[in-house]
Amino acid sequence: MKFTDGFWLMRDGVEASYATEVRSVRADADRFTAHAAIKRVERRGDTLNSPLLTVDCFSPAEGVIGVRTTHLAGKRRLGPDFGLPGADTGVGQVRRDGDMIELTSGPLTARLDQAAPWALSFRDADGREITSAGRKGTAFFTTGDGAHHMAGRLALGVGEQVYGLGERFTPFVKNGQVVDMWQADGGTNSEQAYKNVPFSLHLSPTGAYGVFVNHPGKVSYEIGSESVGQMQFSVQDQTLEYFVVAGPTPKDVLRRYTALTGRPALPPAWSFGLWLTTSFTTQYDEETVTSFVDGMAERDIPLSVFHFDCFWMREYQWSDFEWDPDVFPDPEGMLARLKGRGLKISVWINPYIAQKSALFDEAAAAGYLVKRTNGDIWQWDLWQAGMALVDFTNPEACAWFQAKLKVLLDQGVDCFKTDFGERIPTDVVWHDGSDPERMHNYYTHLYNRTVFELLEKERGTGEAVLFARSATAGGQQYPVHWGGDCFSSFGAMAESLRGGLSLSLSGFGFWSHDIGGFEGTPDPAVFKRWLAFGLLSSHSRLHGSSSYRVPWEFGDEAVDVTRQFTRLKHRLMPYLYGAAAEAHHTGVPLMRPMLLEFPEDPTARGLDRQYMLGPDLLVAPVFSTDGDVEYYLPPGTWTHLLTGEHVQGPVWRREQHGFDSLPLYVRPGAVLPLGSDTQRPDGDWLDDLTLLVTPDAHQVTVTVPDHSGRPAAVYQVTREATDDATVTVTPPEGRSAPRTVMSADL
Repeated sequence: MKFTDGFWLMRDGVEASYATEVRSVRADADRFTAHAAIKRVERRGDTLNSPLLTVDCFSPAEGVIGVRTTHLAGKRRLGPDFGLPGADTGVGQVRRDGDMIELTSGPLTARLDQAAPWALSFRDADGREITSAGRKGTAFFTTGDGAHHMAGRLALGVGEQVYGLGERFTPFVKNGQVVDMWQADGGTNSEQAYKNVPFSLHLSPTGAYGVFVNHPGKVSYEIGSESVGQMQFSVQDQTLEYFVVAGPTPKDVLRRYTALTGRPALPPAWSFGLWLTTSFTTQYDEETVTSFVDGMAERDIPLSVFHFDCFWMREYQWSDFEWDPDVFPDPEGMLARLKGRGLKISVWINPYIAQKSALFDEAAAAGYLVKRTNGDIWQWDLWQAGMALVDFTNPEACAWFQAKLKVLLDQGVDCFKTDFGERIPTDVVWHDGSDPERMHNYYTHLYNRTVFELLEKERGTGEAVLFARSATAGGQQYPVHWGGDCFSSFGAMAESLRGGLSLSLSGFGFWSHDIGGFEGTPDPAVFKRWLAFGLLSSHSRLHGSSSYRVPWEFGDEAVDVTRQFTRLKHRLMPYLYGAAAEAHHTGVPLMRPMLLEFPEDPTARGLDRQYMLGPDLLVAPVFSTDGDVEYYLPPGTWTHLLTGEHVQGPVWRREQHGFDSLPLYVRPGAVLPLGSDTQRPDGDWLDDLTLLVTPDAHQVTVTVPDHSGRPAAVYQVTREATDDATVTVTPPEGRSAPRTVMSADL
């Protein structure tokens, strides 16, 4: 939200109060509290009739410093609050030296000079200032409508770029943008977002840091858009709390941030295979589903998961969690037949209960539905007739919801697509007394957690996976998330990638999207180009709105492309699942913007049409019918995975690719493990393993995980100079040595 009118003036009706000077500081061993006057105090009378800001500085985790600024402390603290599973006490250390007071946590220090005008400085391990809340950096504003806003401003250095803030489809670099944290069902071609995460990652020529605004409600960002050298964030509240997260690298920032807010669970290996759905409003029954599965088998396209979208339930009755008996008269038998073919089963759900559903009366009588302030059940007709909302702040409502889903698990369902969760009303009363404004964004977290915890309980740790659309901070703990409703065009394909890359820099380890686009029917060229992108993503799903997404609908070549890239992904699983385990253990995502791997390369910082899939595989999707693509390779000798071509970087390349190809390069110095099983993602990855050794690889350790993510085998690869004959590999006990190749041999 903008408060000023240019540099000199305030907007009509706005009054500003800025921390101006320190009046007192109270220090403990691990934290300090400063009181800041909003004007210069030159005589005793200046202390009267004037606010005093309370600024608490503390450390919730190593390398993280929290700042909590409060105007009026008497406001009731209603929930919800973000969970901070990694928070600890006594982490920081306070040091005083005359008028200077410092709080240090790991490589990060907050410094306040009591004798100077108000300025809270944040410094790295070398003493360099990485950012500061200086003049006008700590403030509150009142507006003409009587609203009270707390605001913080942190300085942006020369050349500093800002990323993240959730899954945002606007430009990848957020400088110059106005961003509001407010969940919305806005598709992928607007400034609205399904996944709003008040965490930004900052990269400058001197290093990286992060900023997490610890407020689940609406946070309004002005990123060099009100004051061009500042990032401002504000909330309508009496308190504002934010955390500065140390680097020095972007990976370090993500490790610390996810250690604090929660690391992603490791999805099961089978979930990395190809998912096929019924699509949304298409006509389908068991015969249709069987024809799709048969069609994939007849064309030798491996399929891992089949998904039933909304109309597996009866019209007007979403959600009642019961199969439409006219369309699926024998759901248990159907699911058994599908699972007998080696498939996992996903079904669509949402957290809404339509009035026609039998569950409406049941939930209403038990008090499980969200109510208006007058005691009425909140309802509207948008999406479902007479739709109500499950109140997940009520533990009994959560258990009731889980019991309905357990019936489906007992029938043979393996996972759920947890759709929606964004349009949450604010004119309501929650069971636990939560603030409706804070609950609007947070609701999805409770929804996804409820479903994910059921899956872990019933299927076991490591077997739980969602296909979720909405999320907020901490939601990375319940993967997988997909990009929502995109159009079937190259532009939508590119905006989907931007959203996924932004989400990955917001702490989310796994992300997917609708191959071919959701709205409309893609041109065969769009579909085929999207196939390569989708099957070189974390998770891969064929899904549409009013038309099917089976590959033969788009021609024989689309069938060939689907087969080729599905098989390739299966061969890559020893590598991909190792990167997935890394995301689970460290918070570094599977799909990585180039800046994560190459933060010191200025060219890499703004790239949003290519990415690293894990640490060693560069992917540049093609966004054109004719195959024209432009991409960048950082320094070193890169090896094209499909052709074996070696290219020396740094270099920009412009070339053409057929539908069966795209720029897909192995990183210089890497050794890429490749499995032999092309038919499934969860096969024996050590069986007939191949190690692709790049020209610059000399001494490399390669770890291949098992299906739990733990190391199954560790290989030591050594090569002297460029002599291929000296490559040696030590196999694990009881296993034969893998085959080694010096170029692509797929």
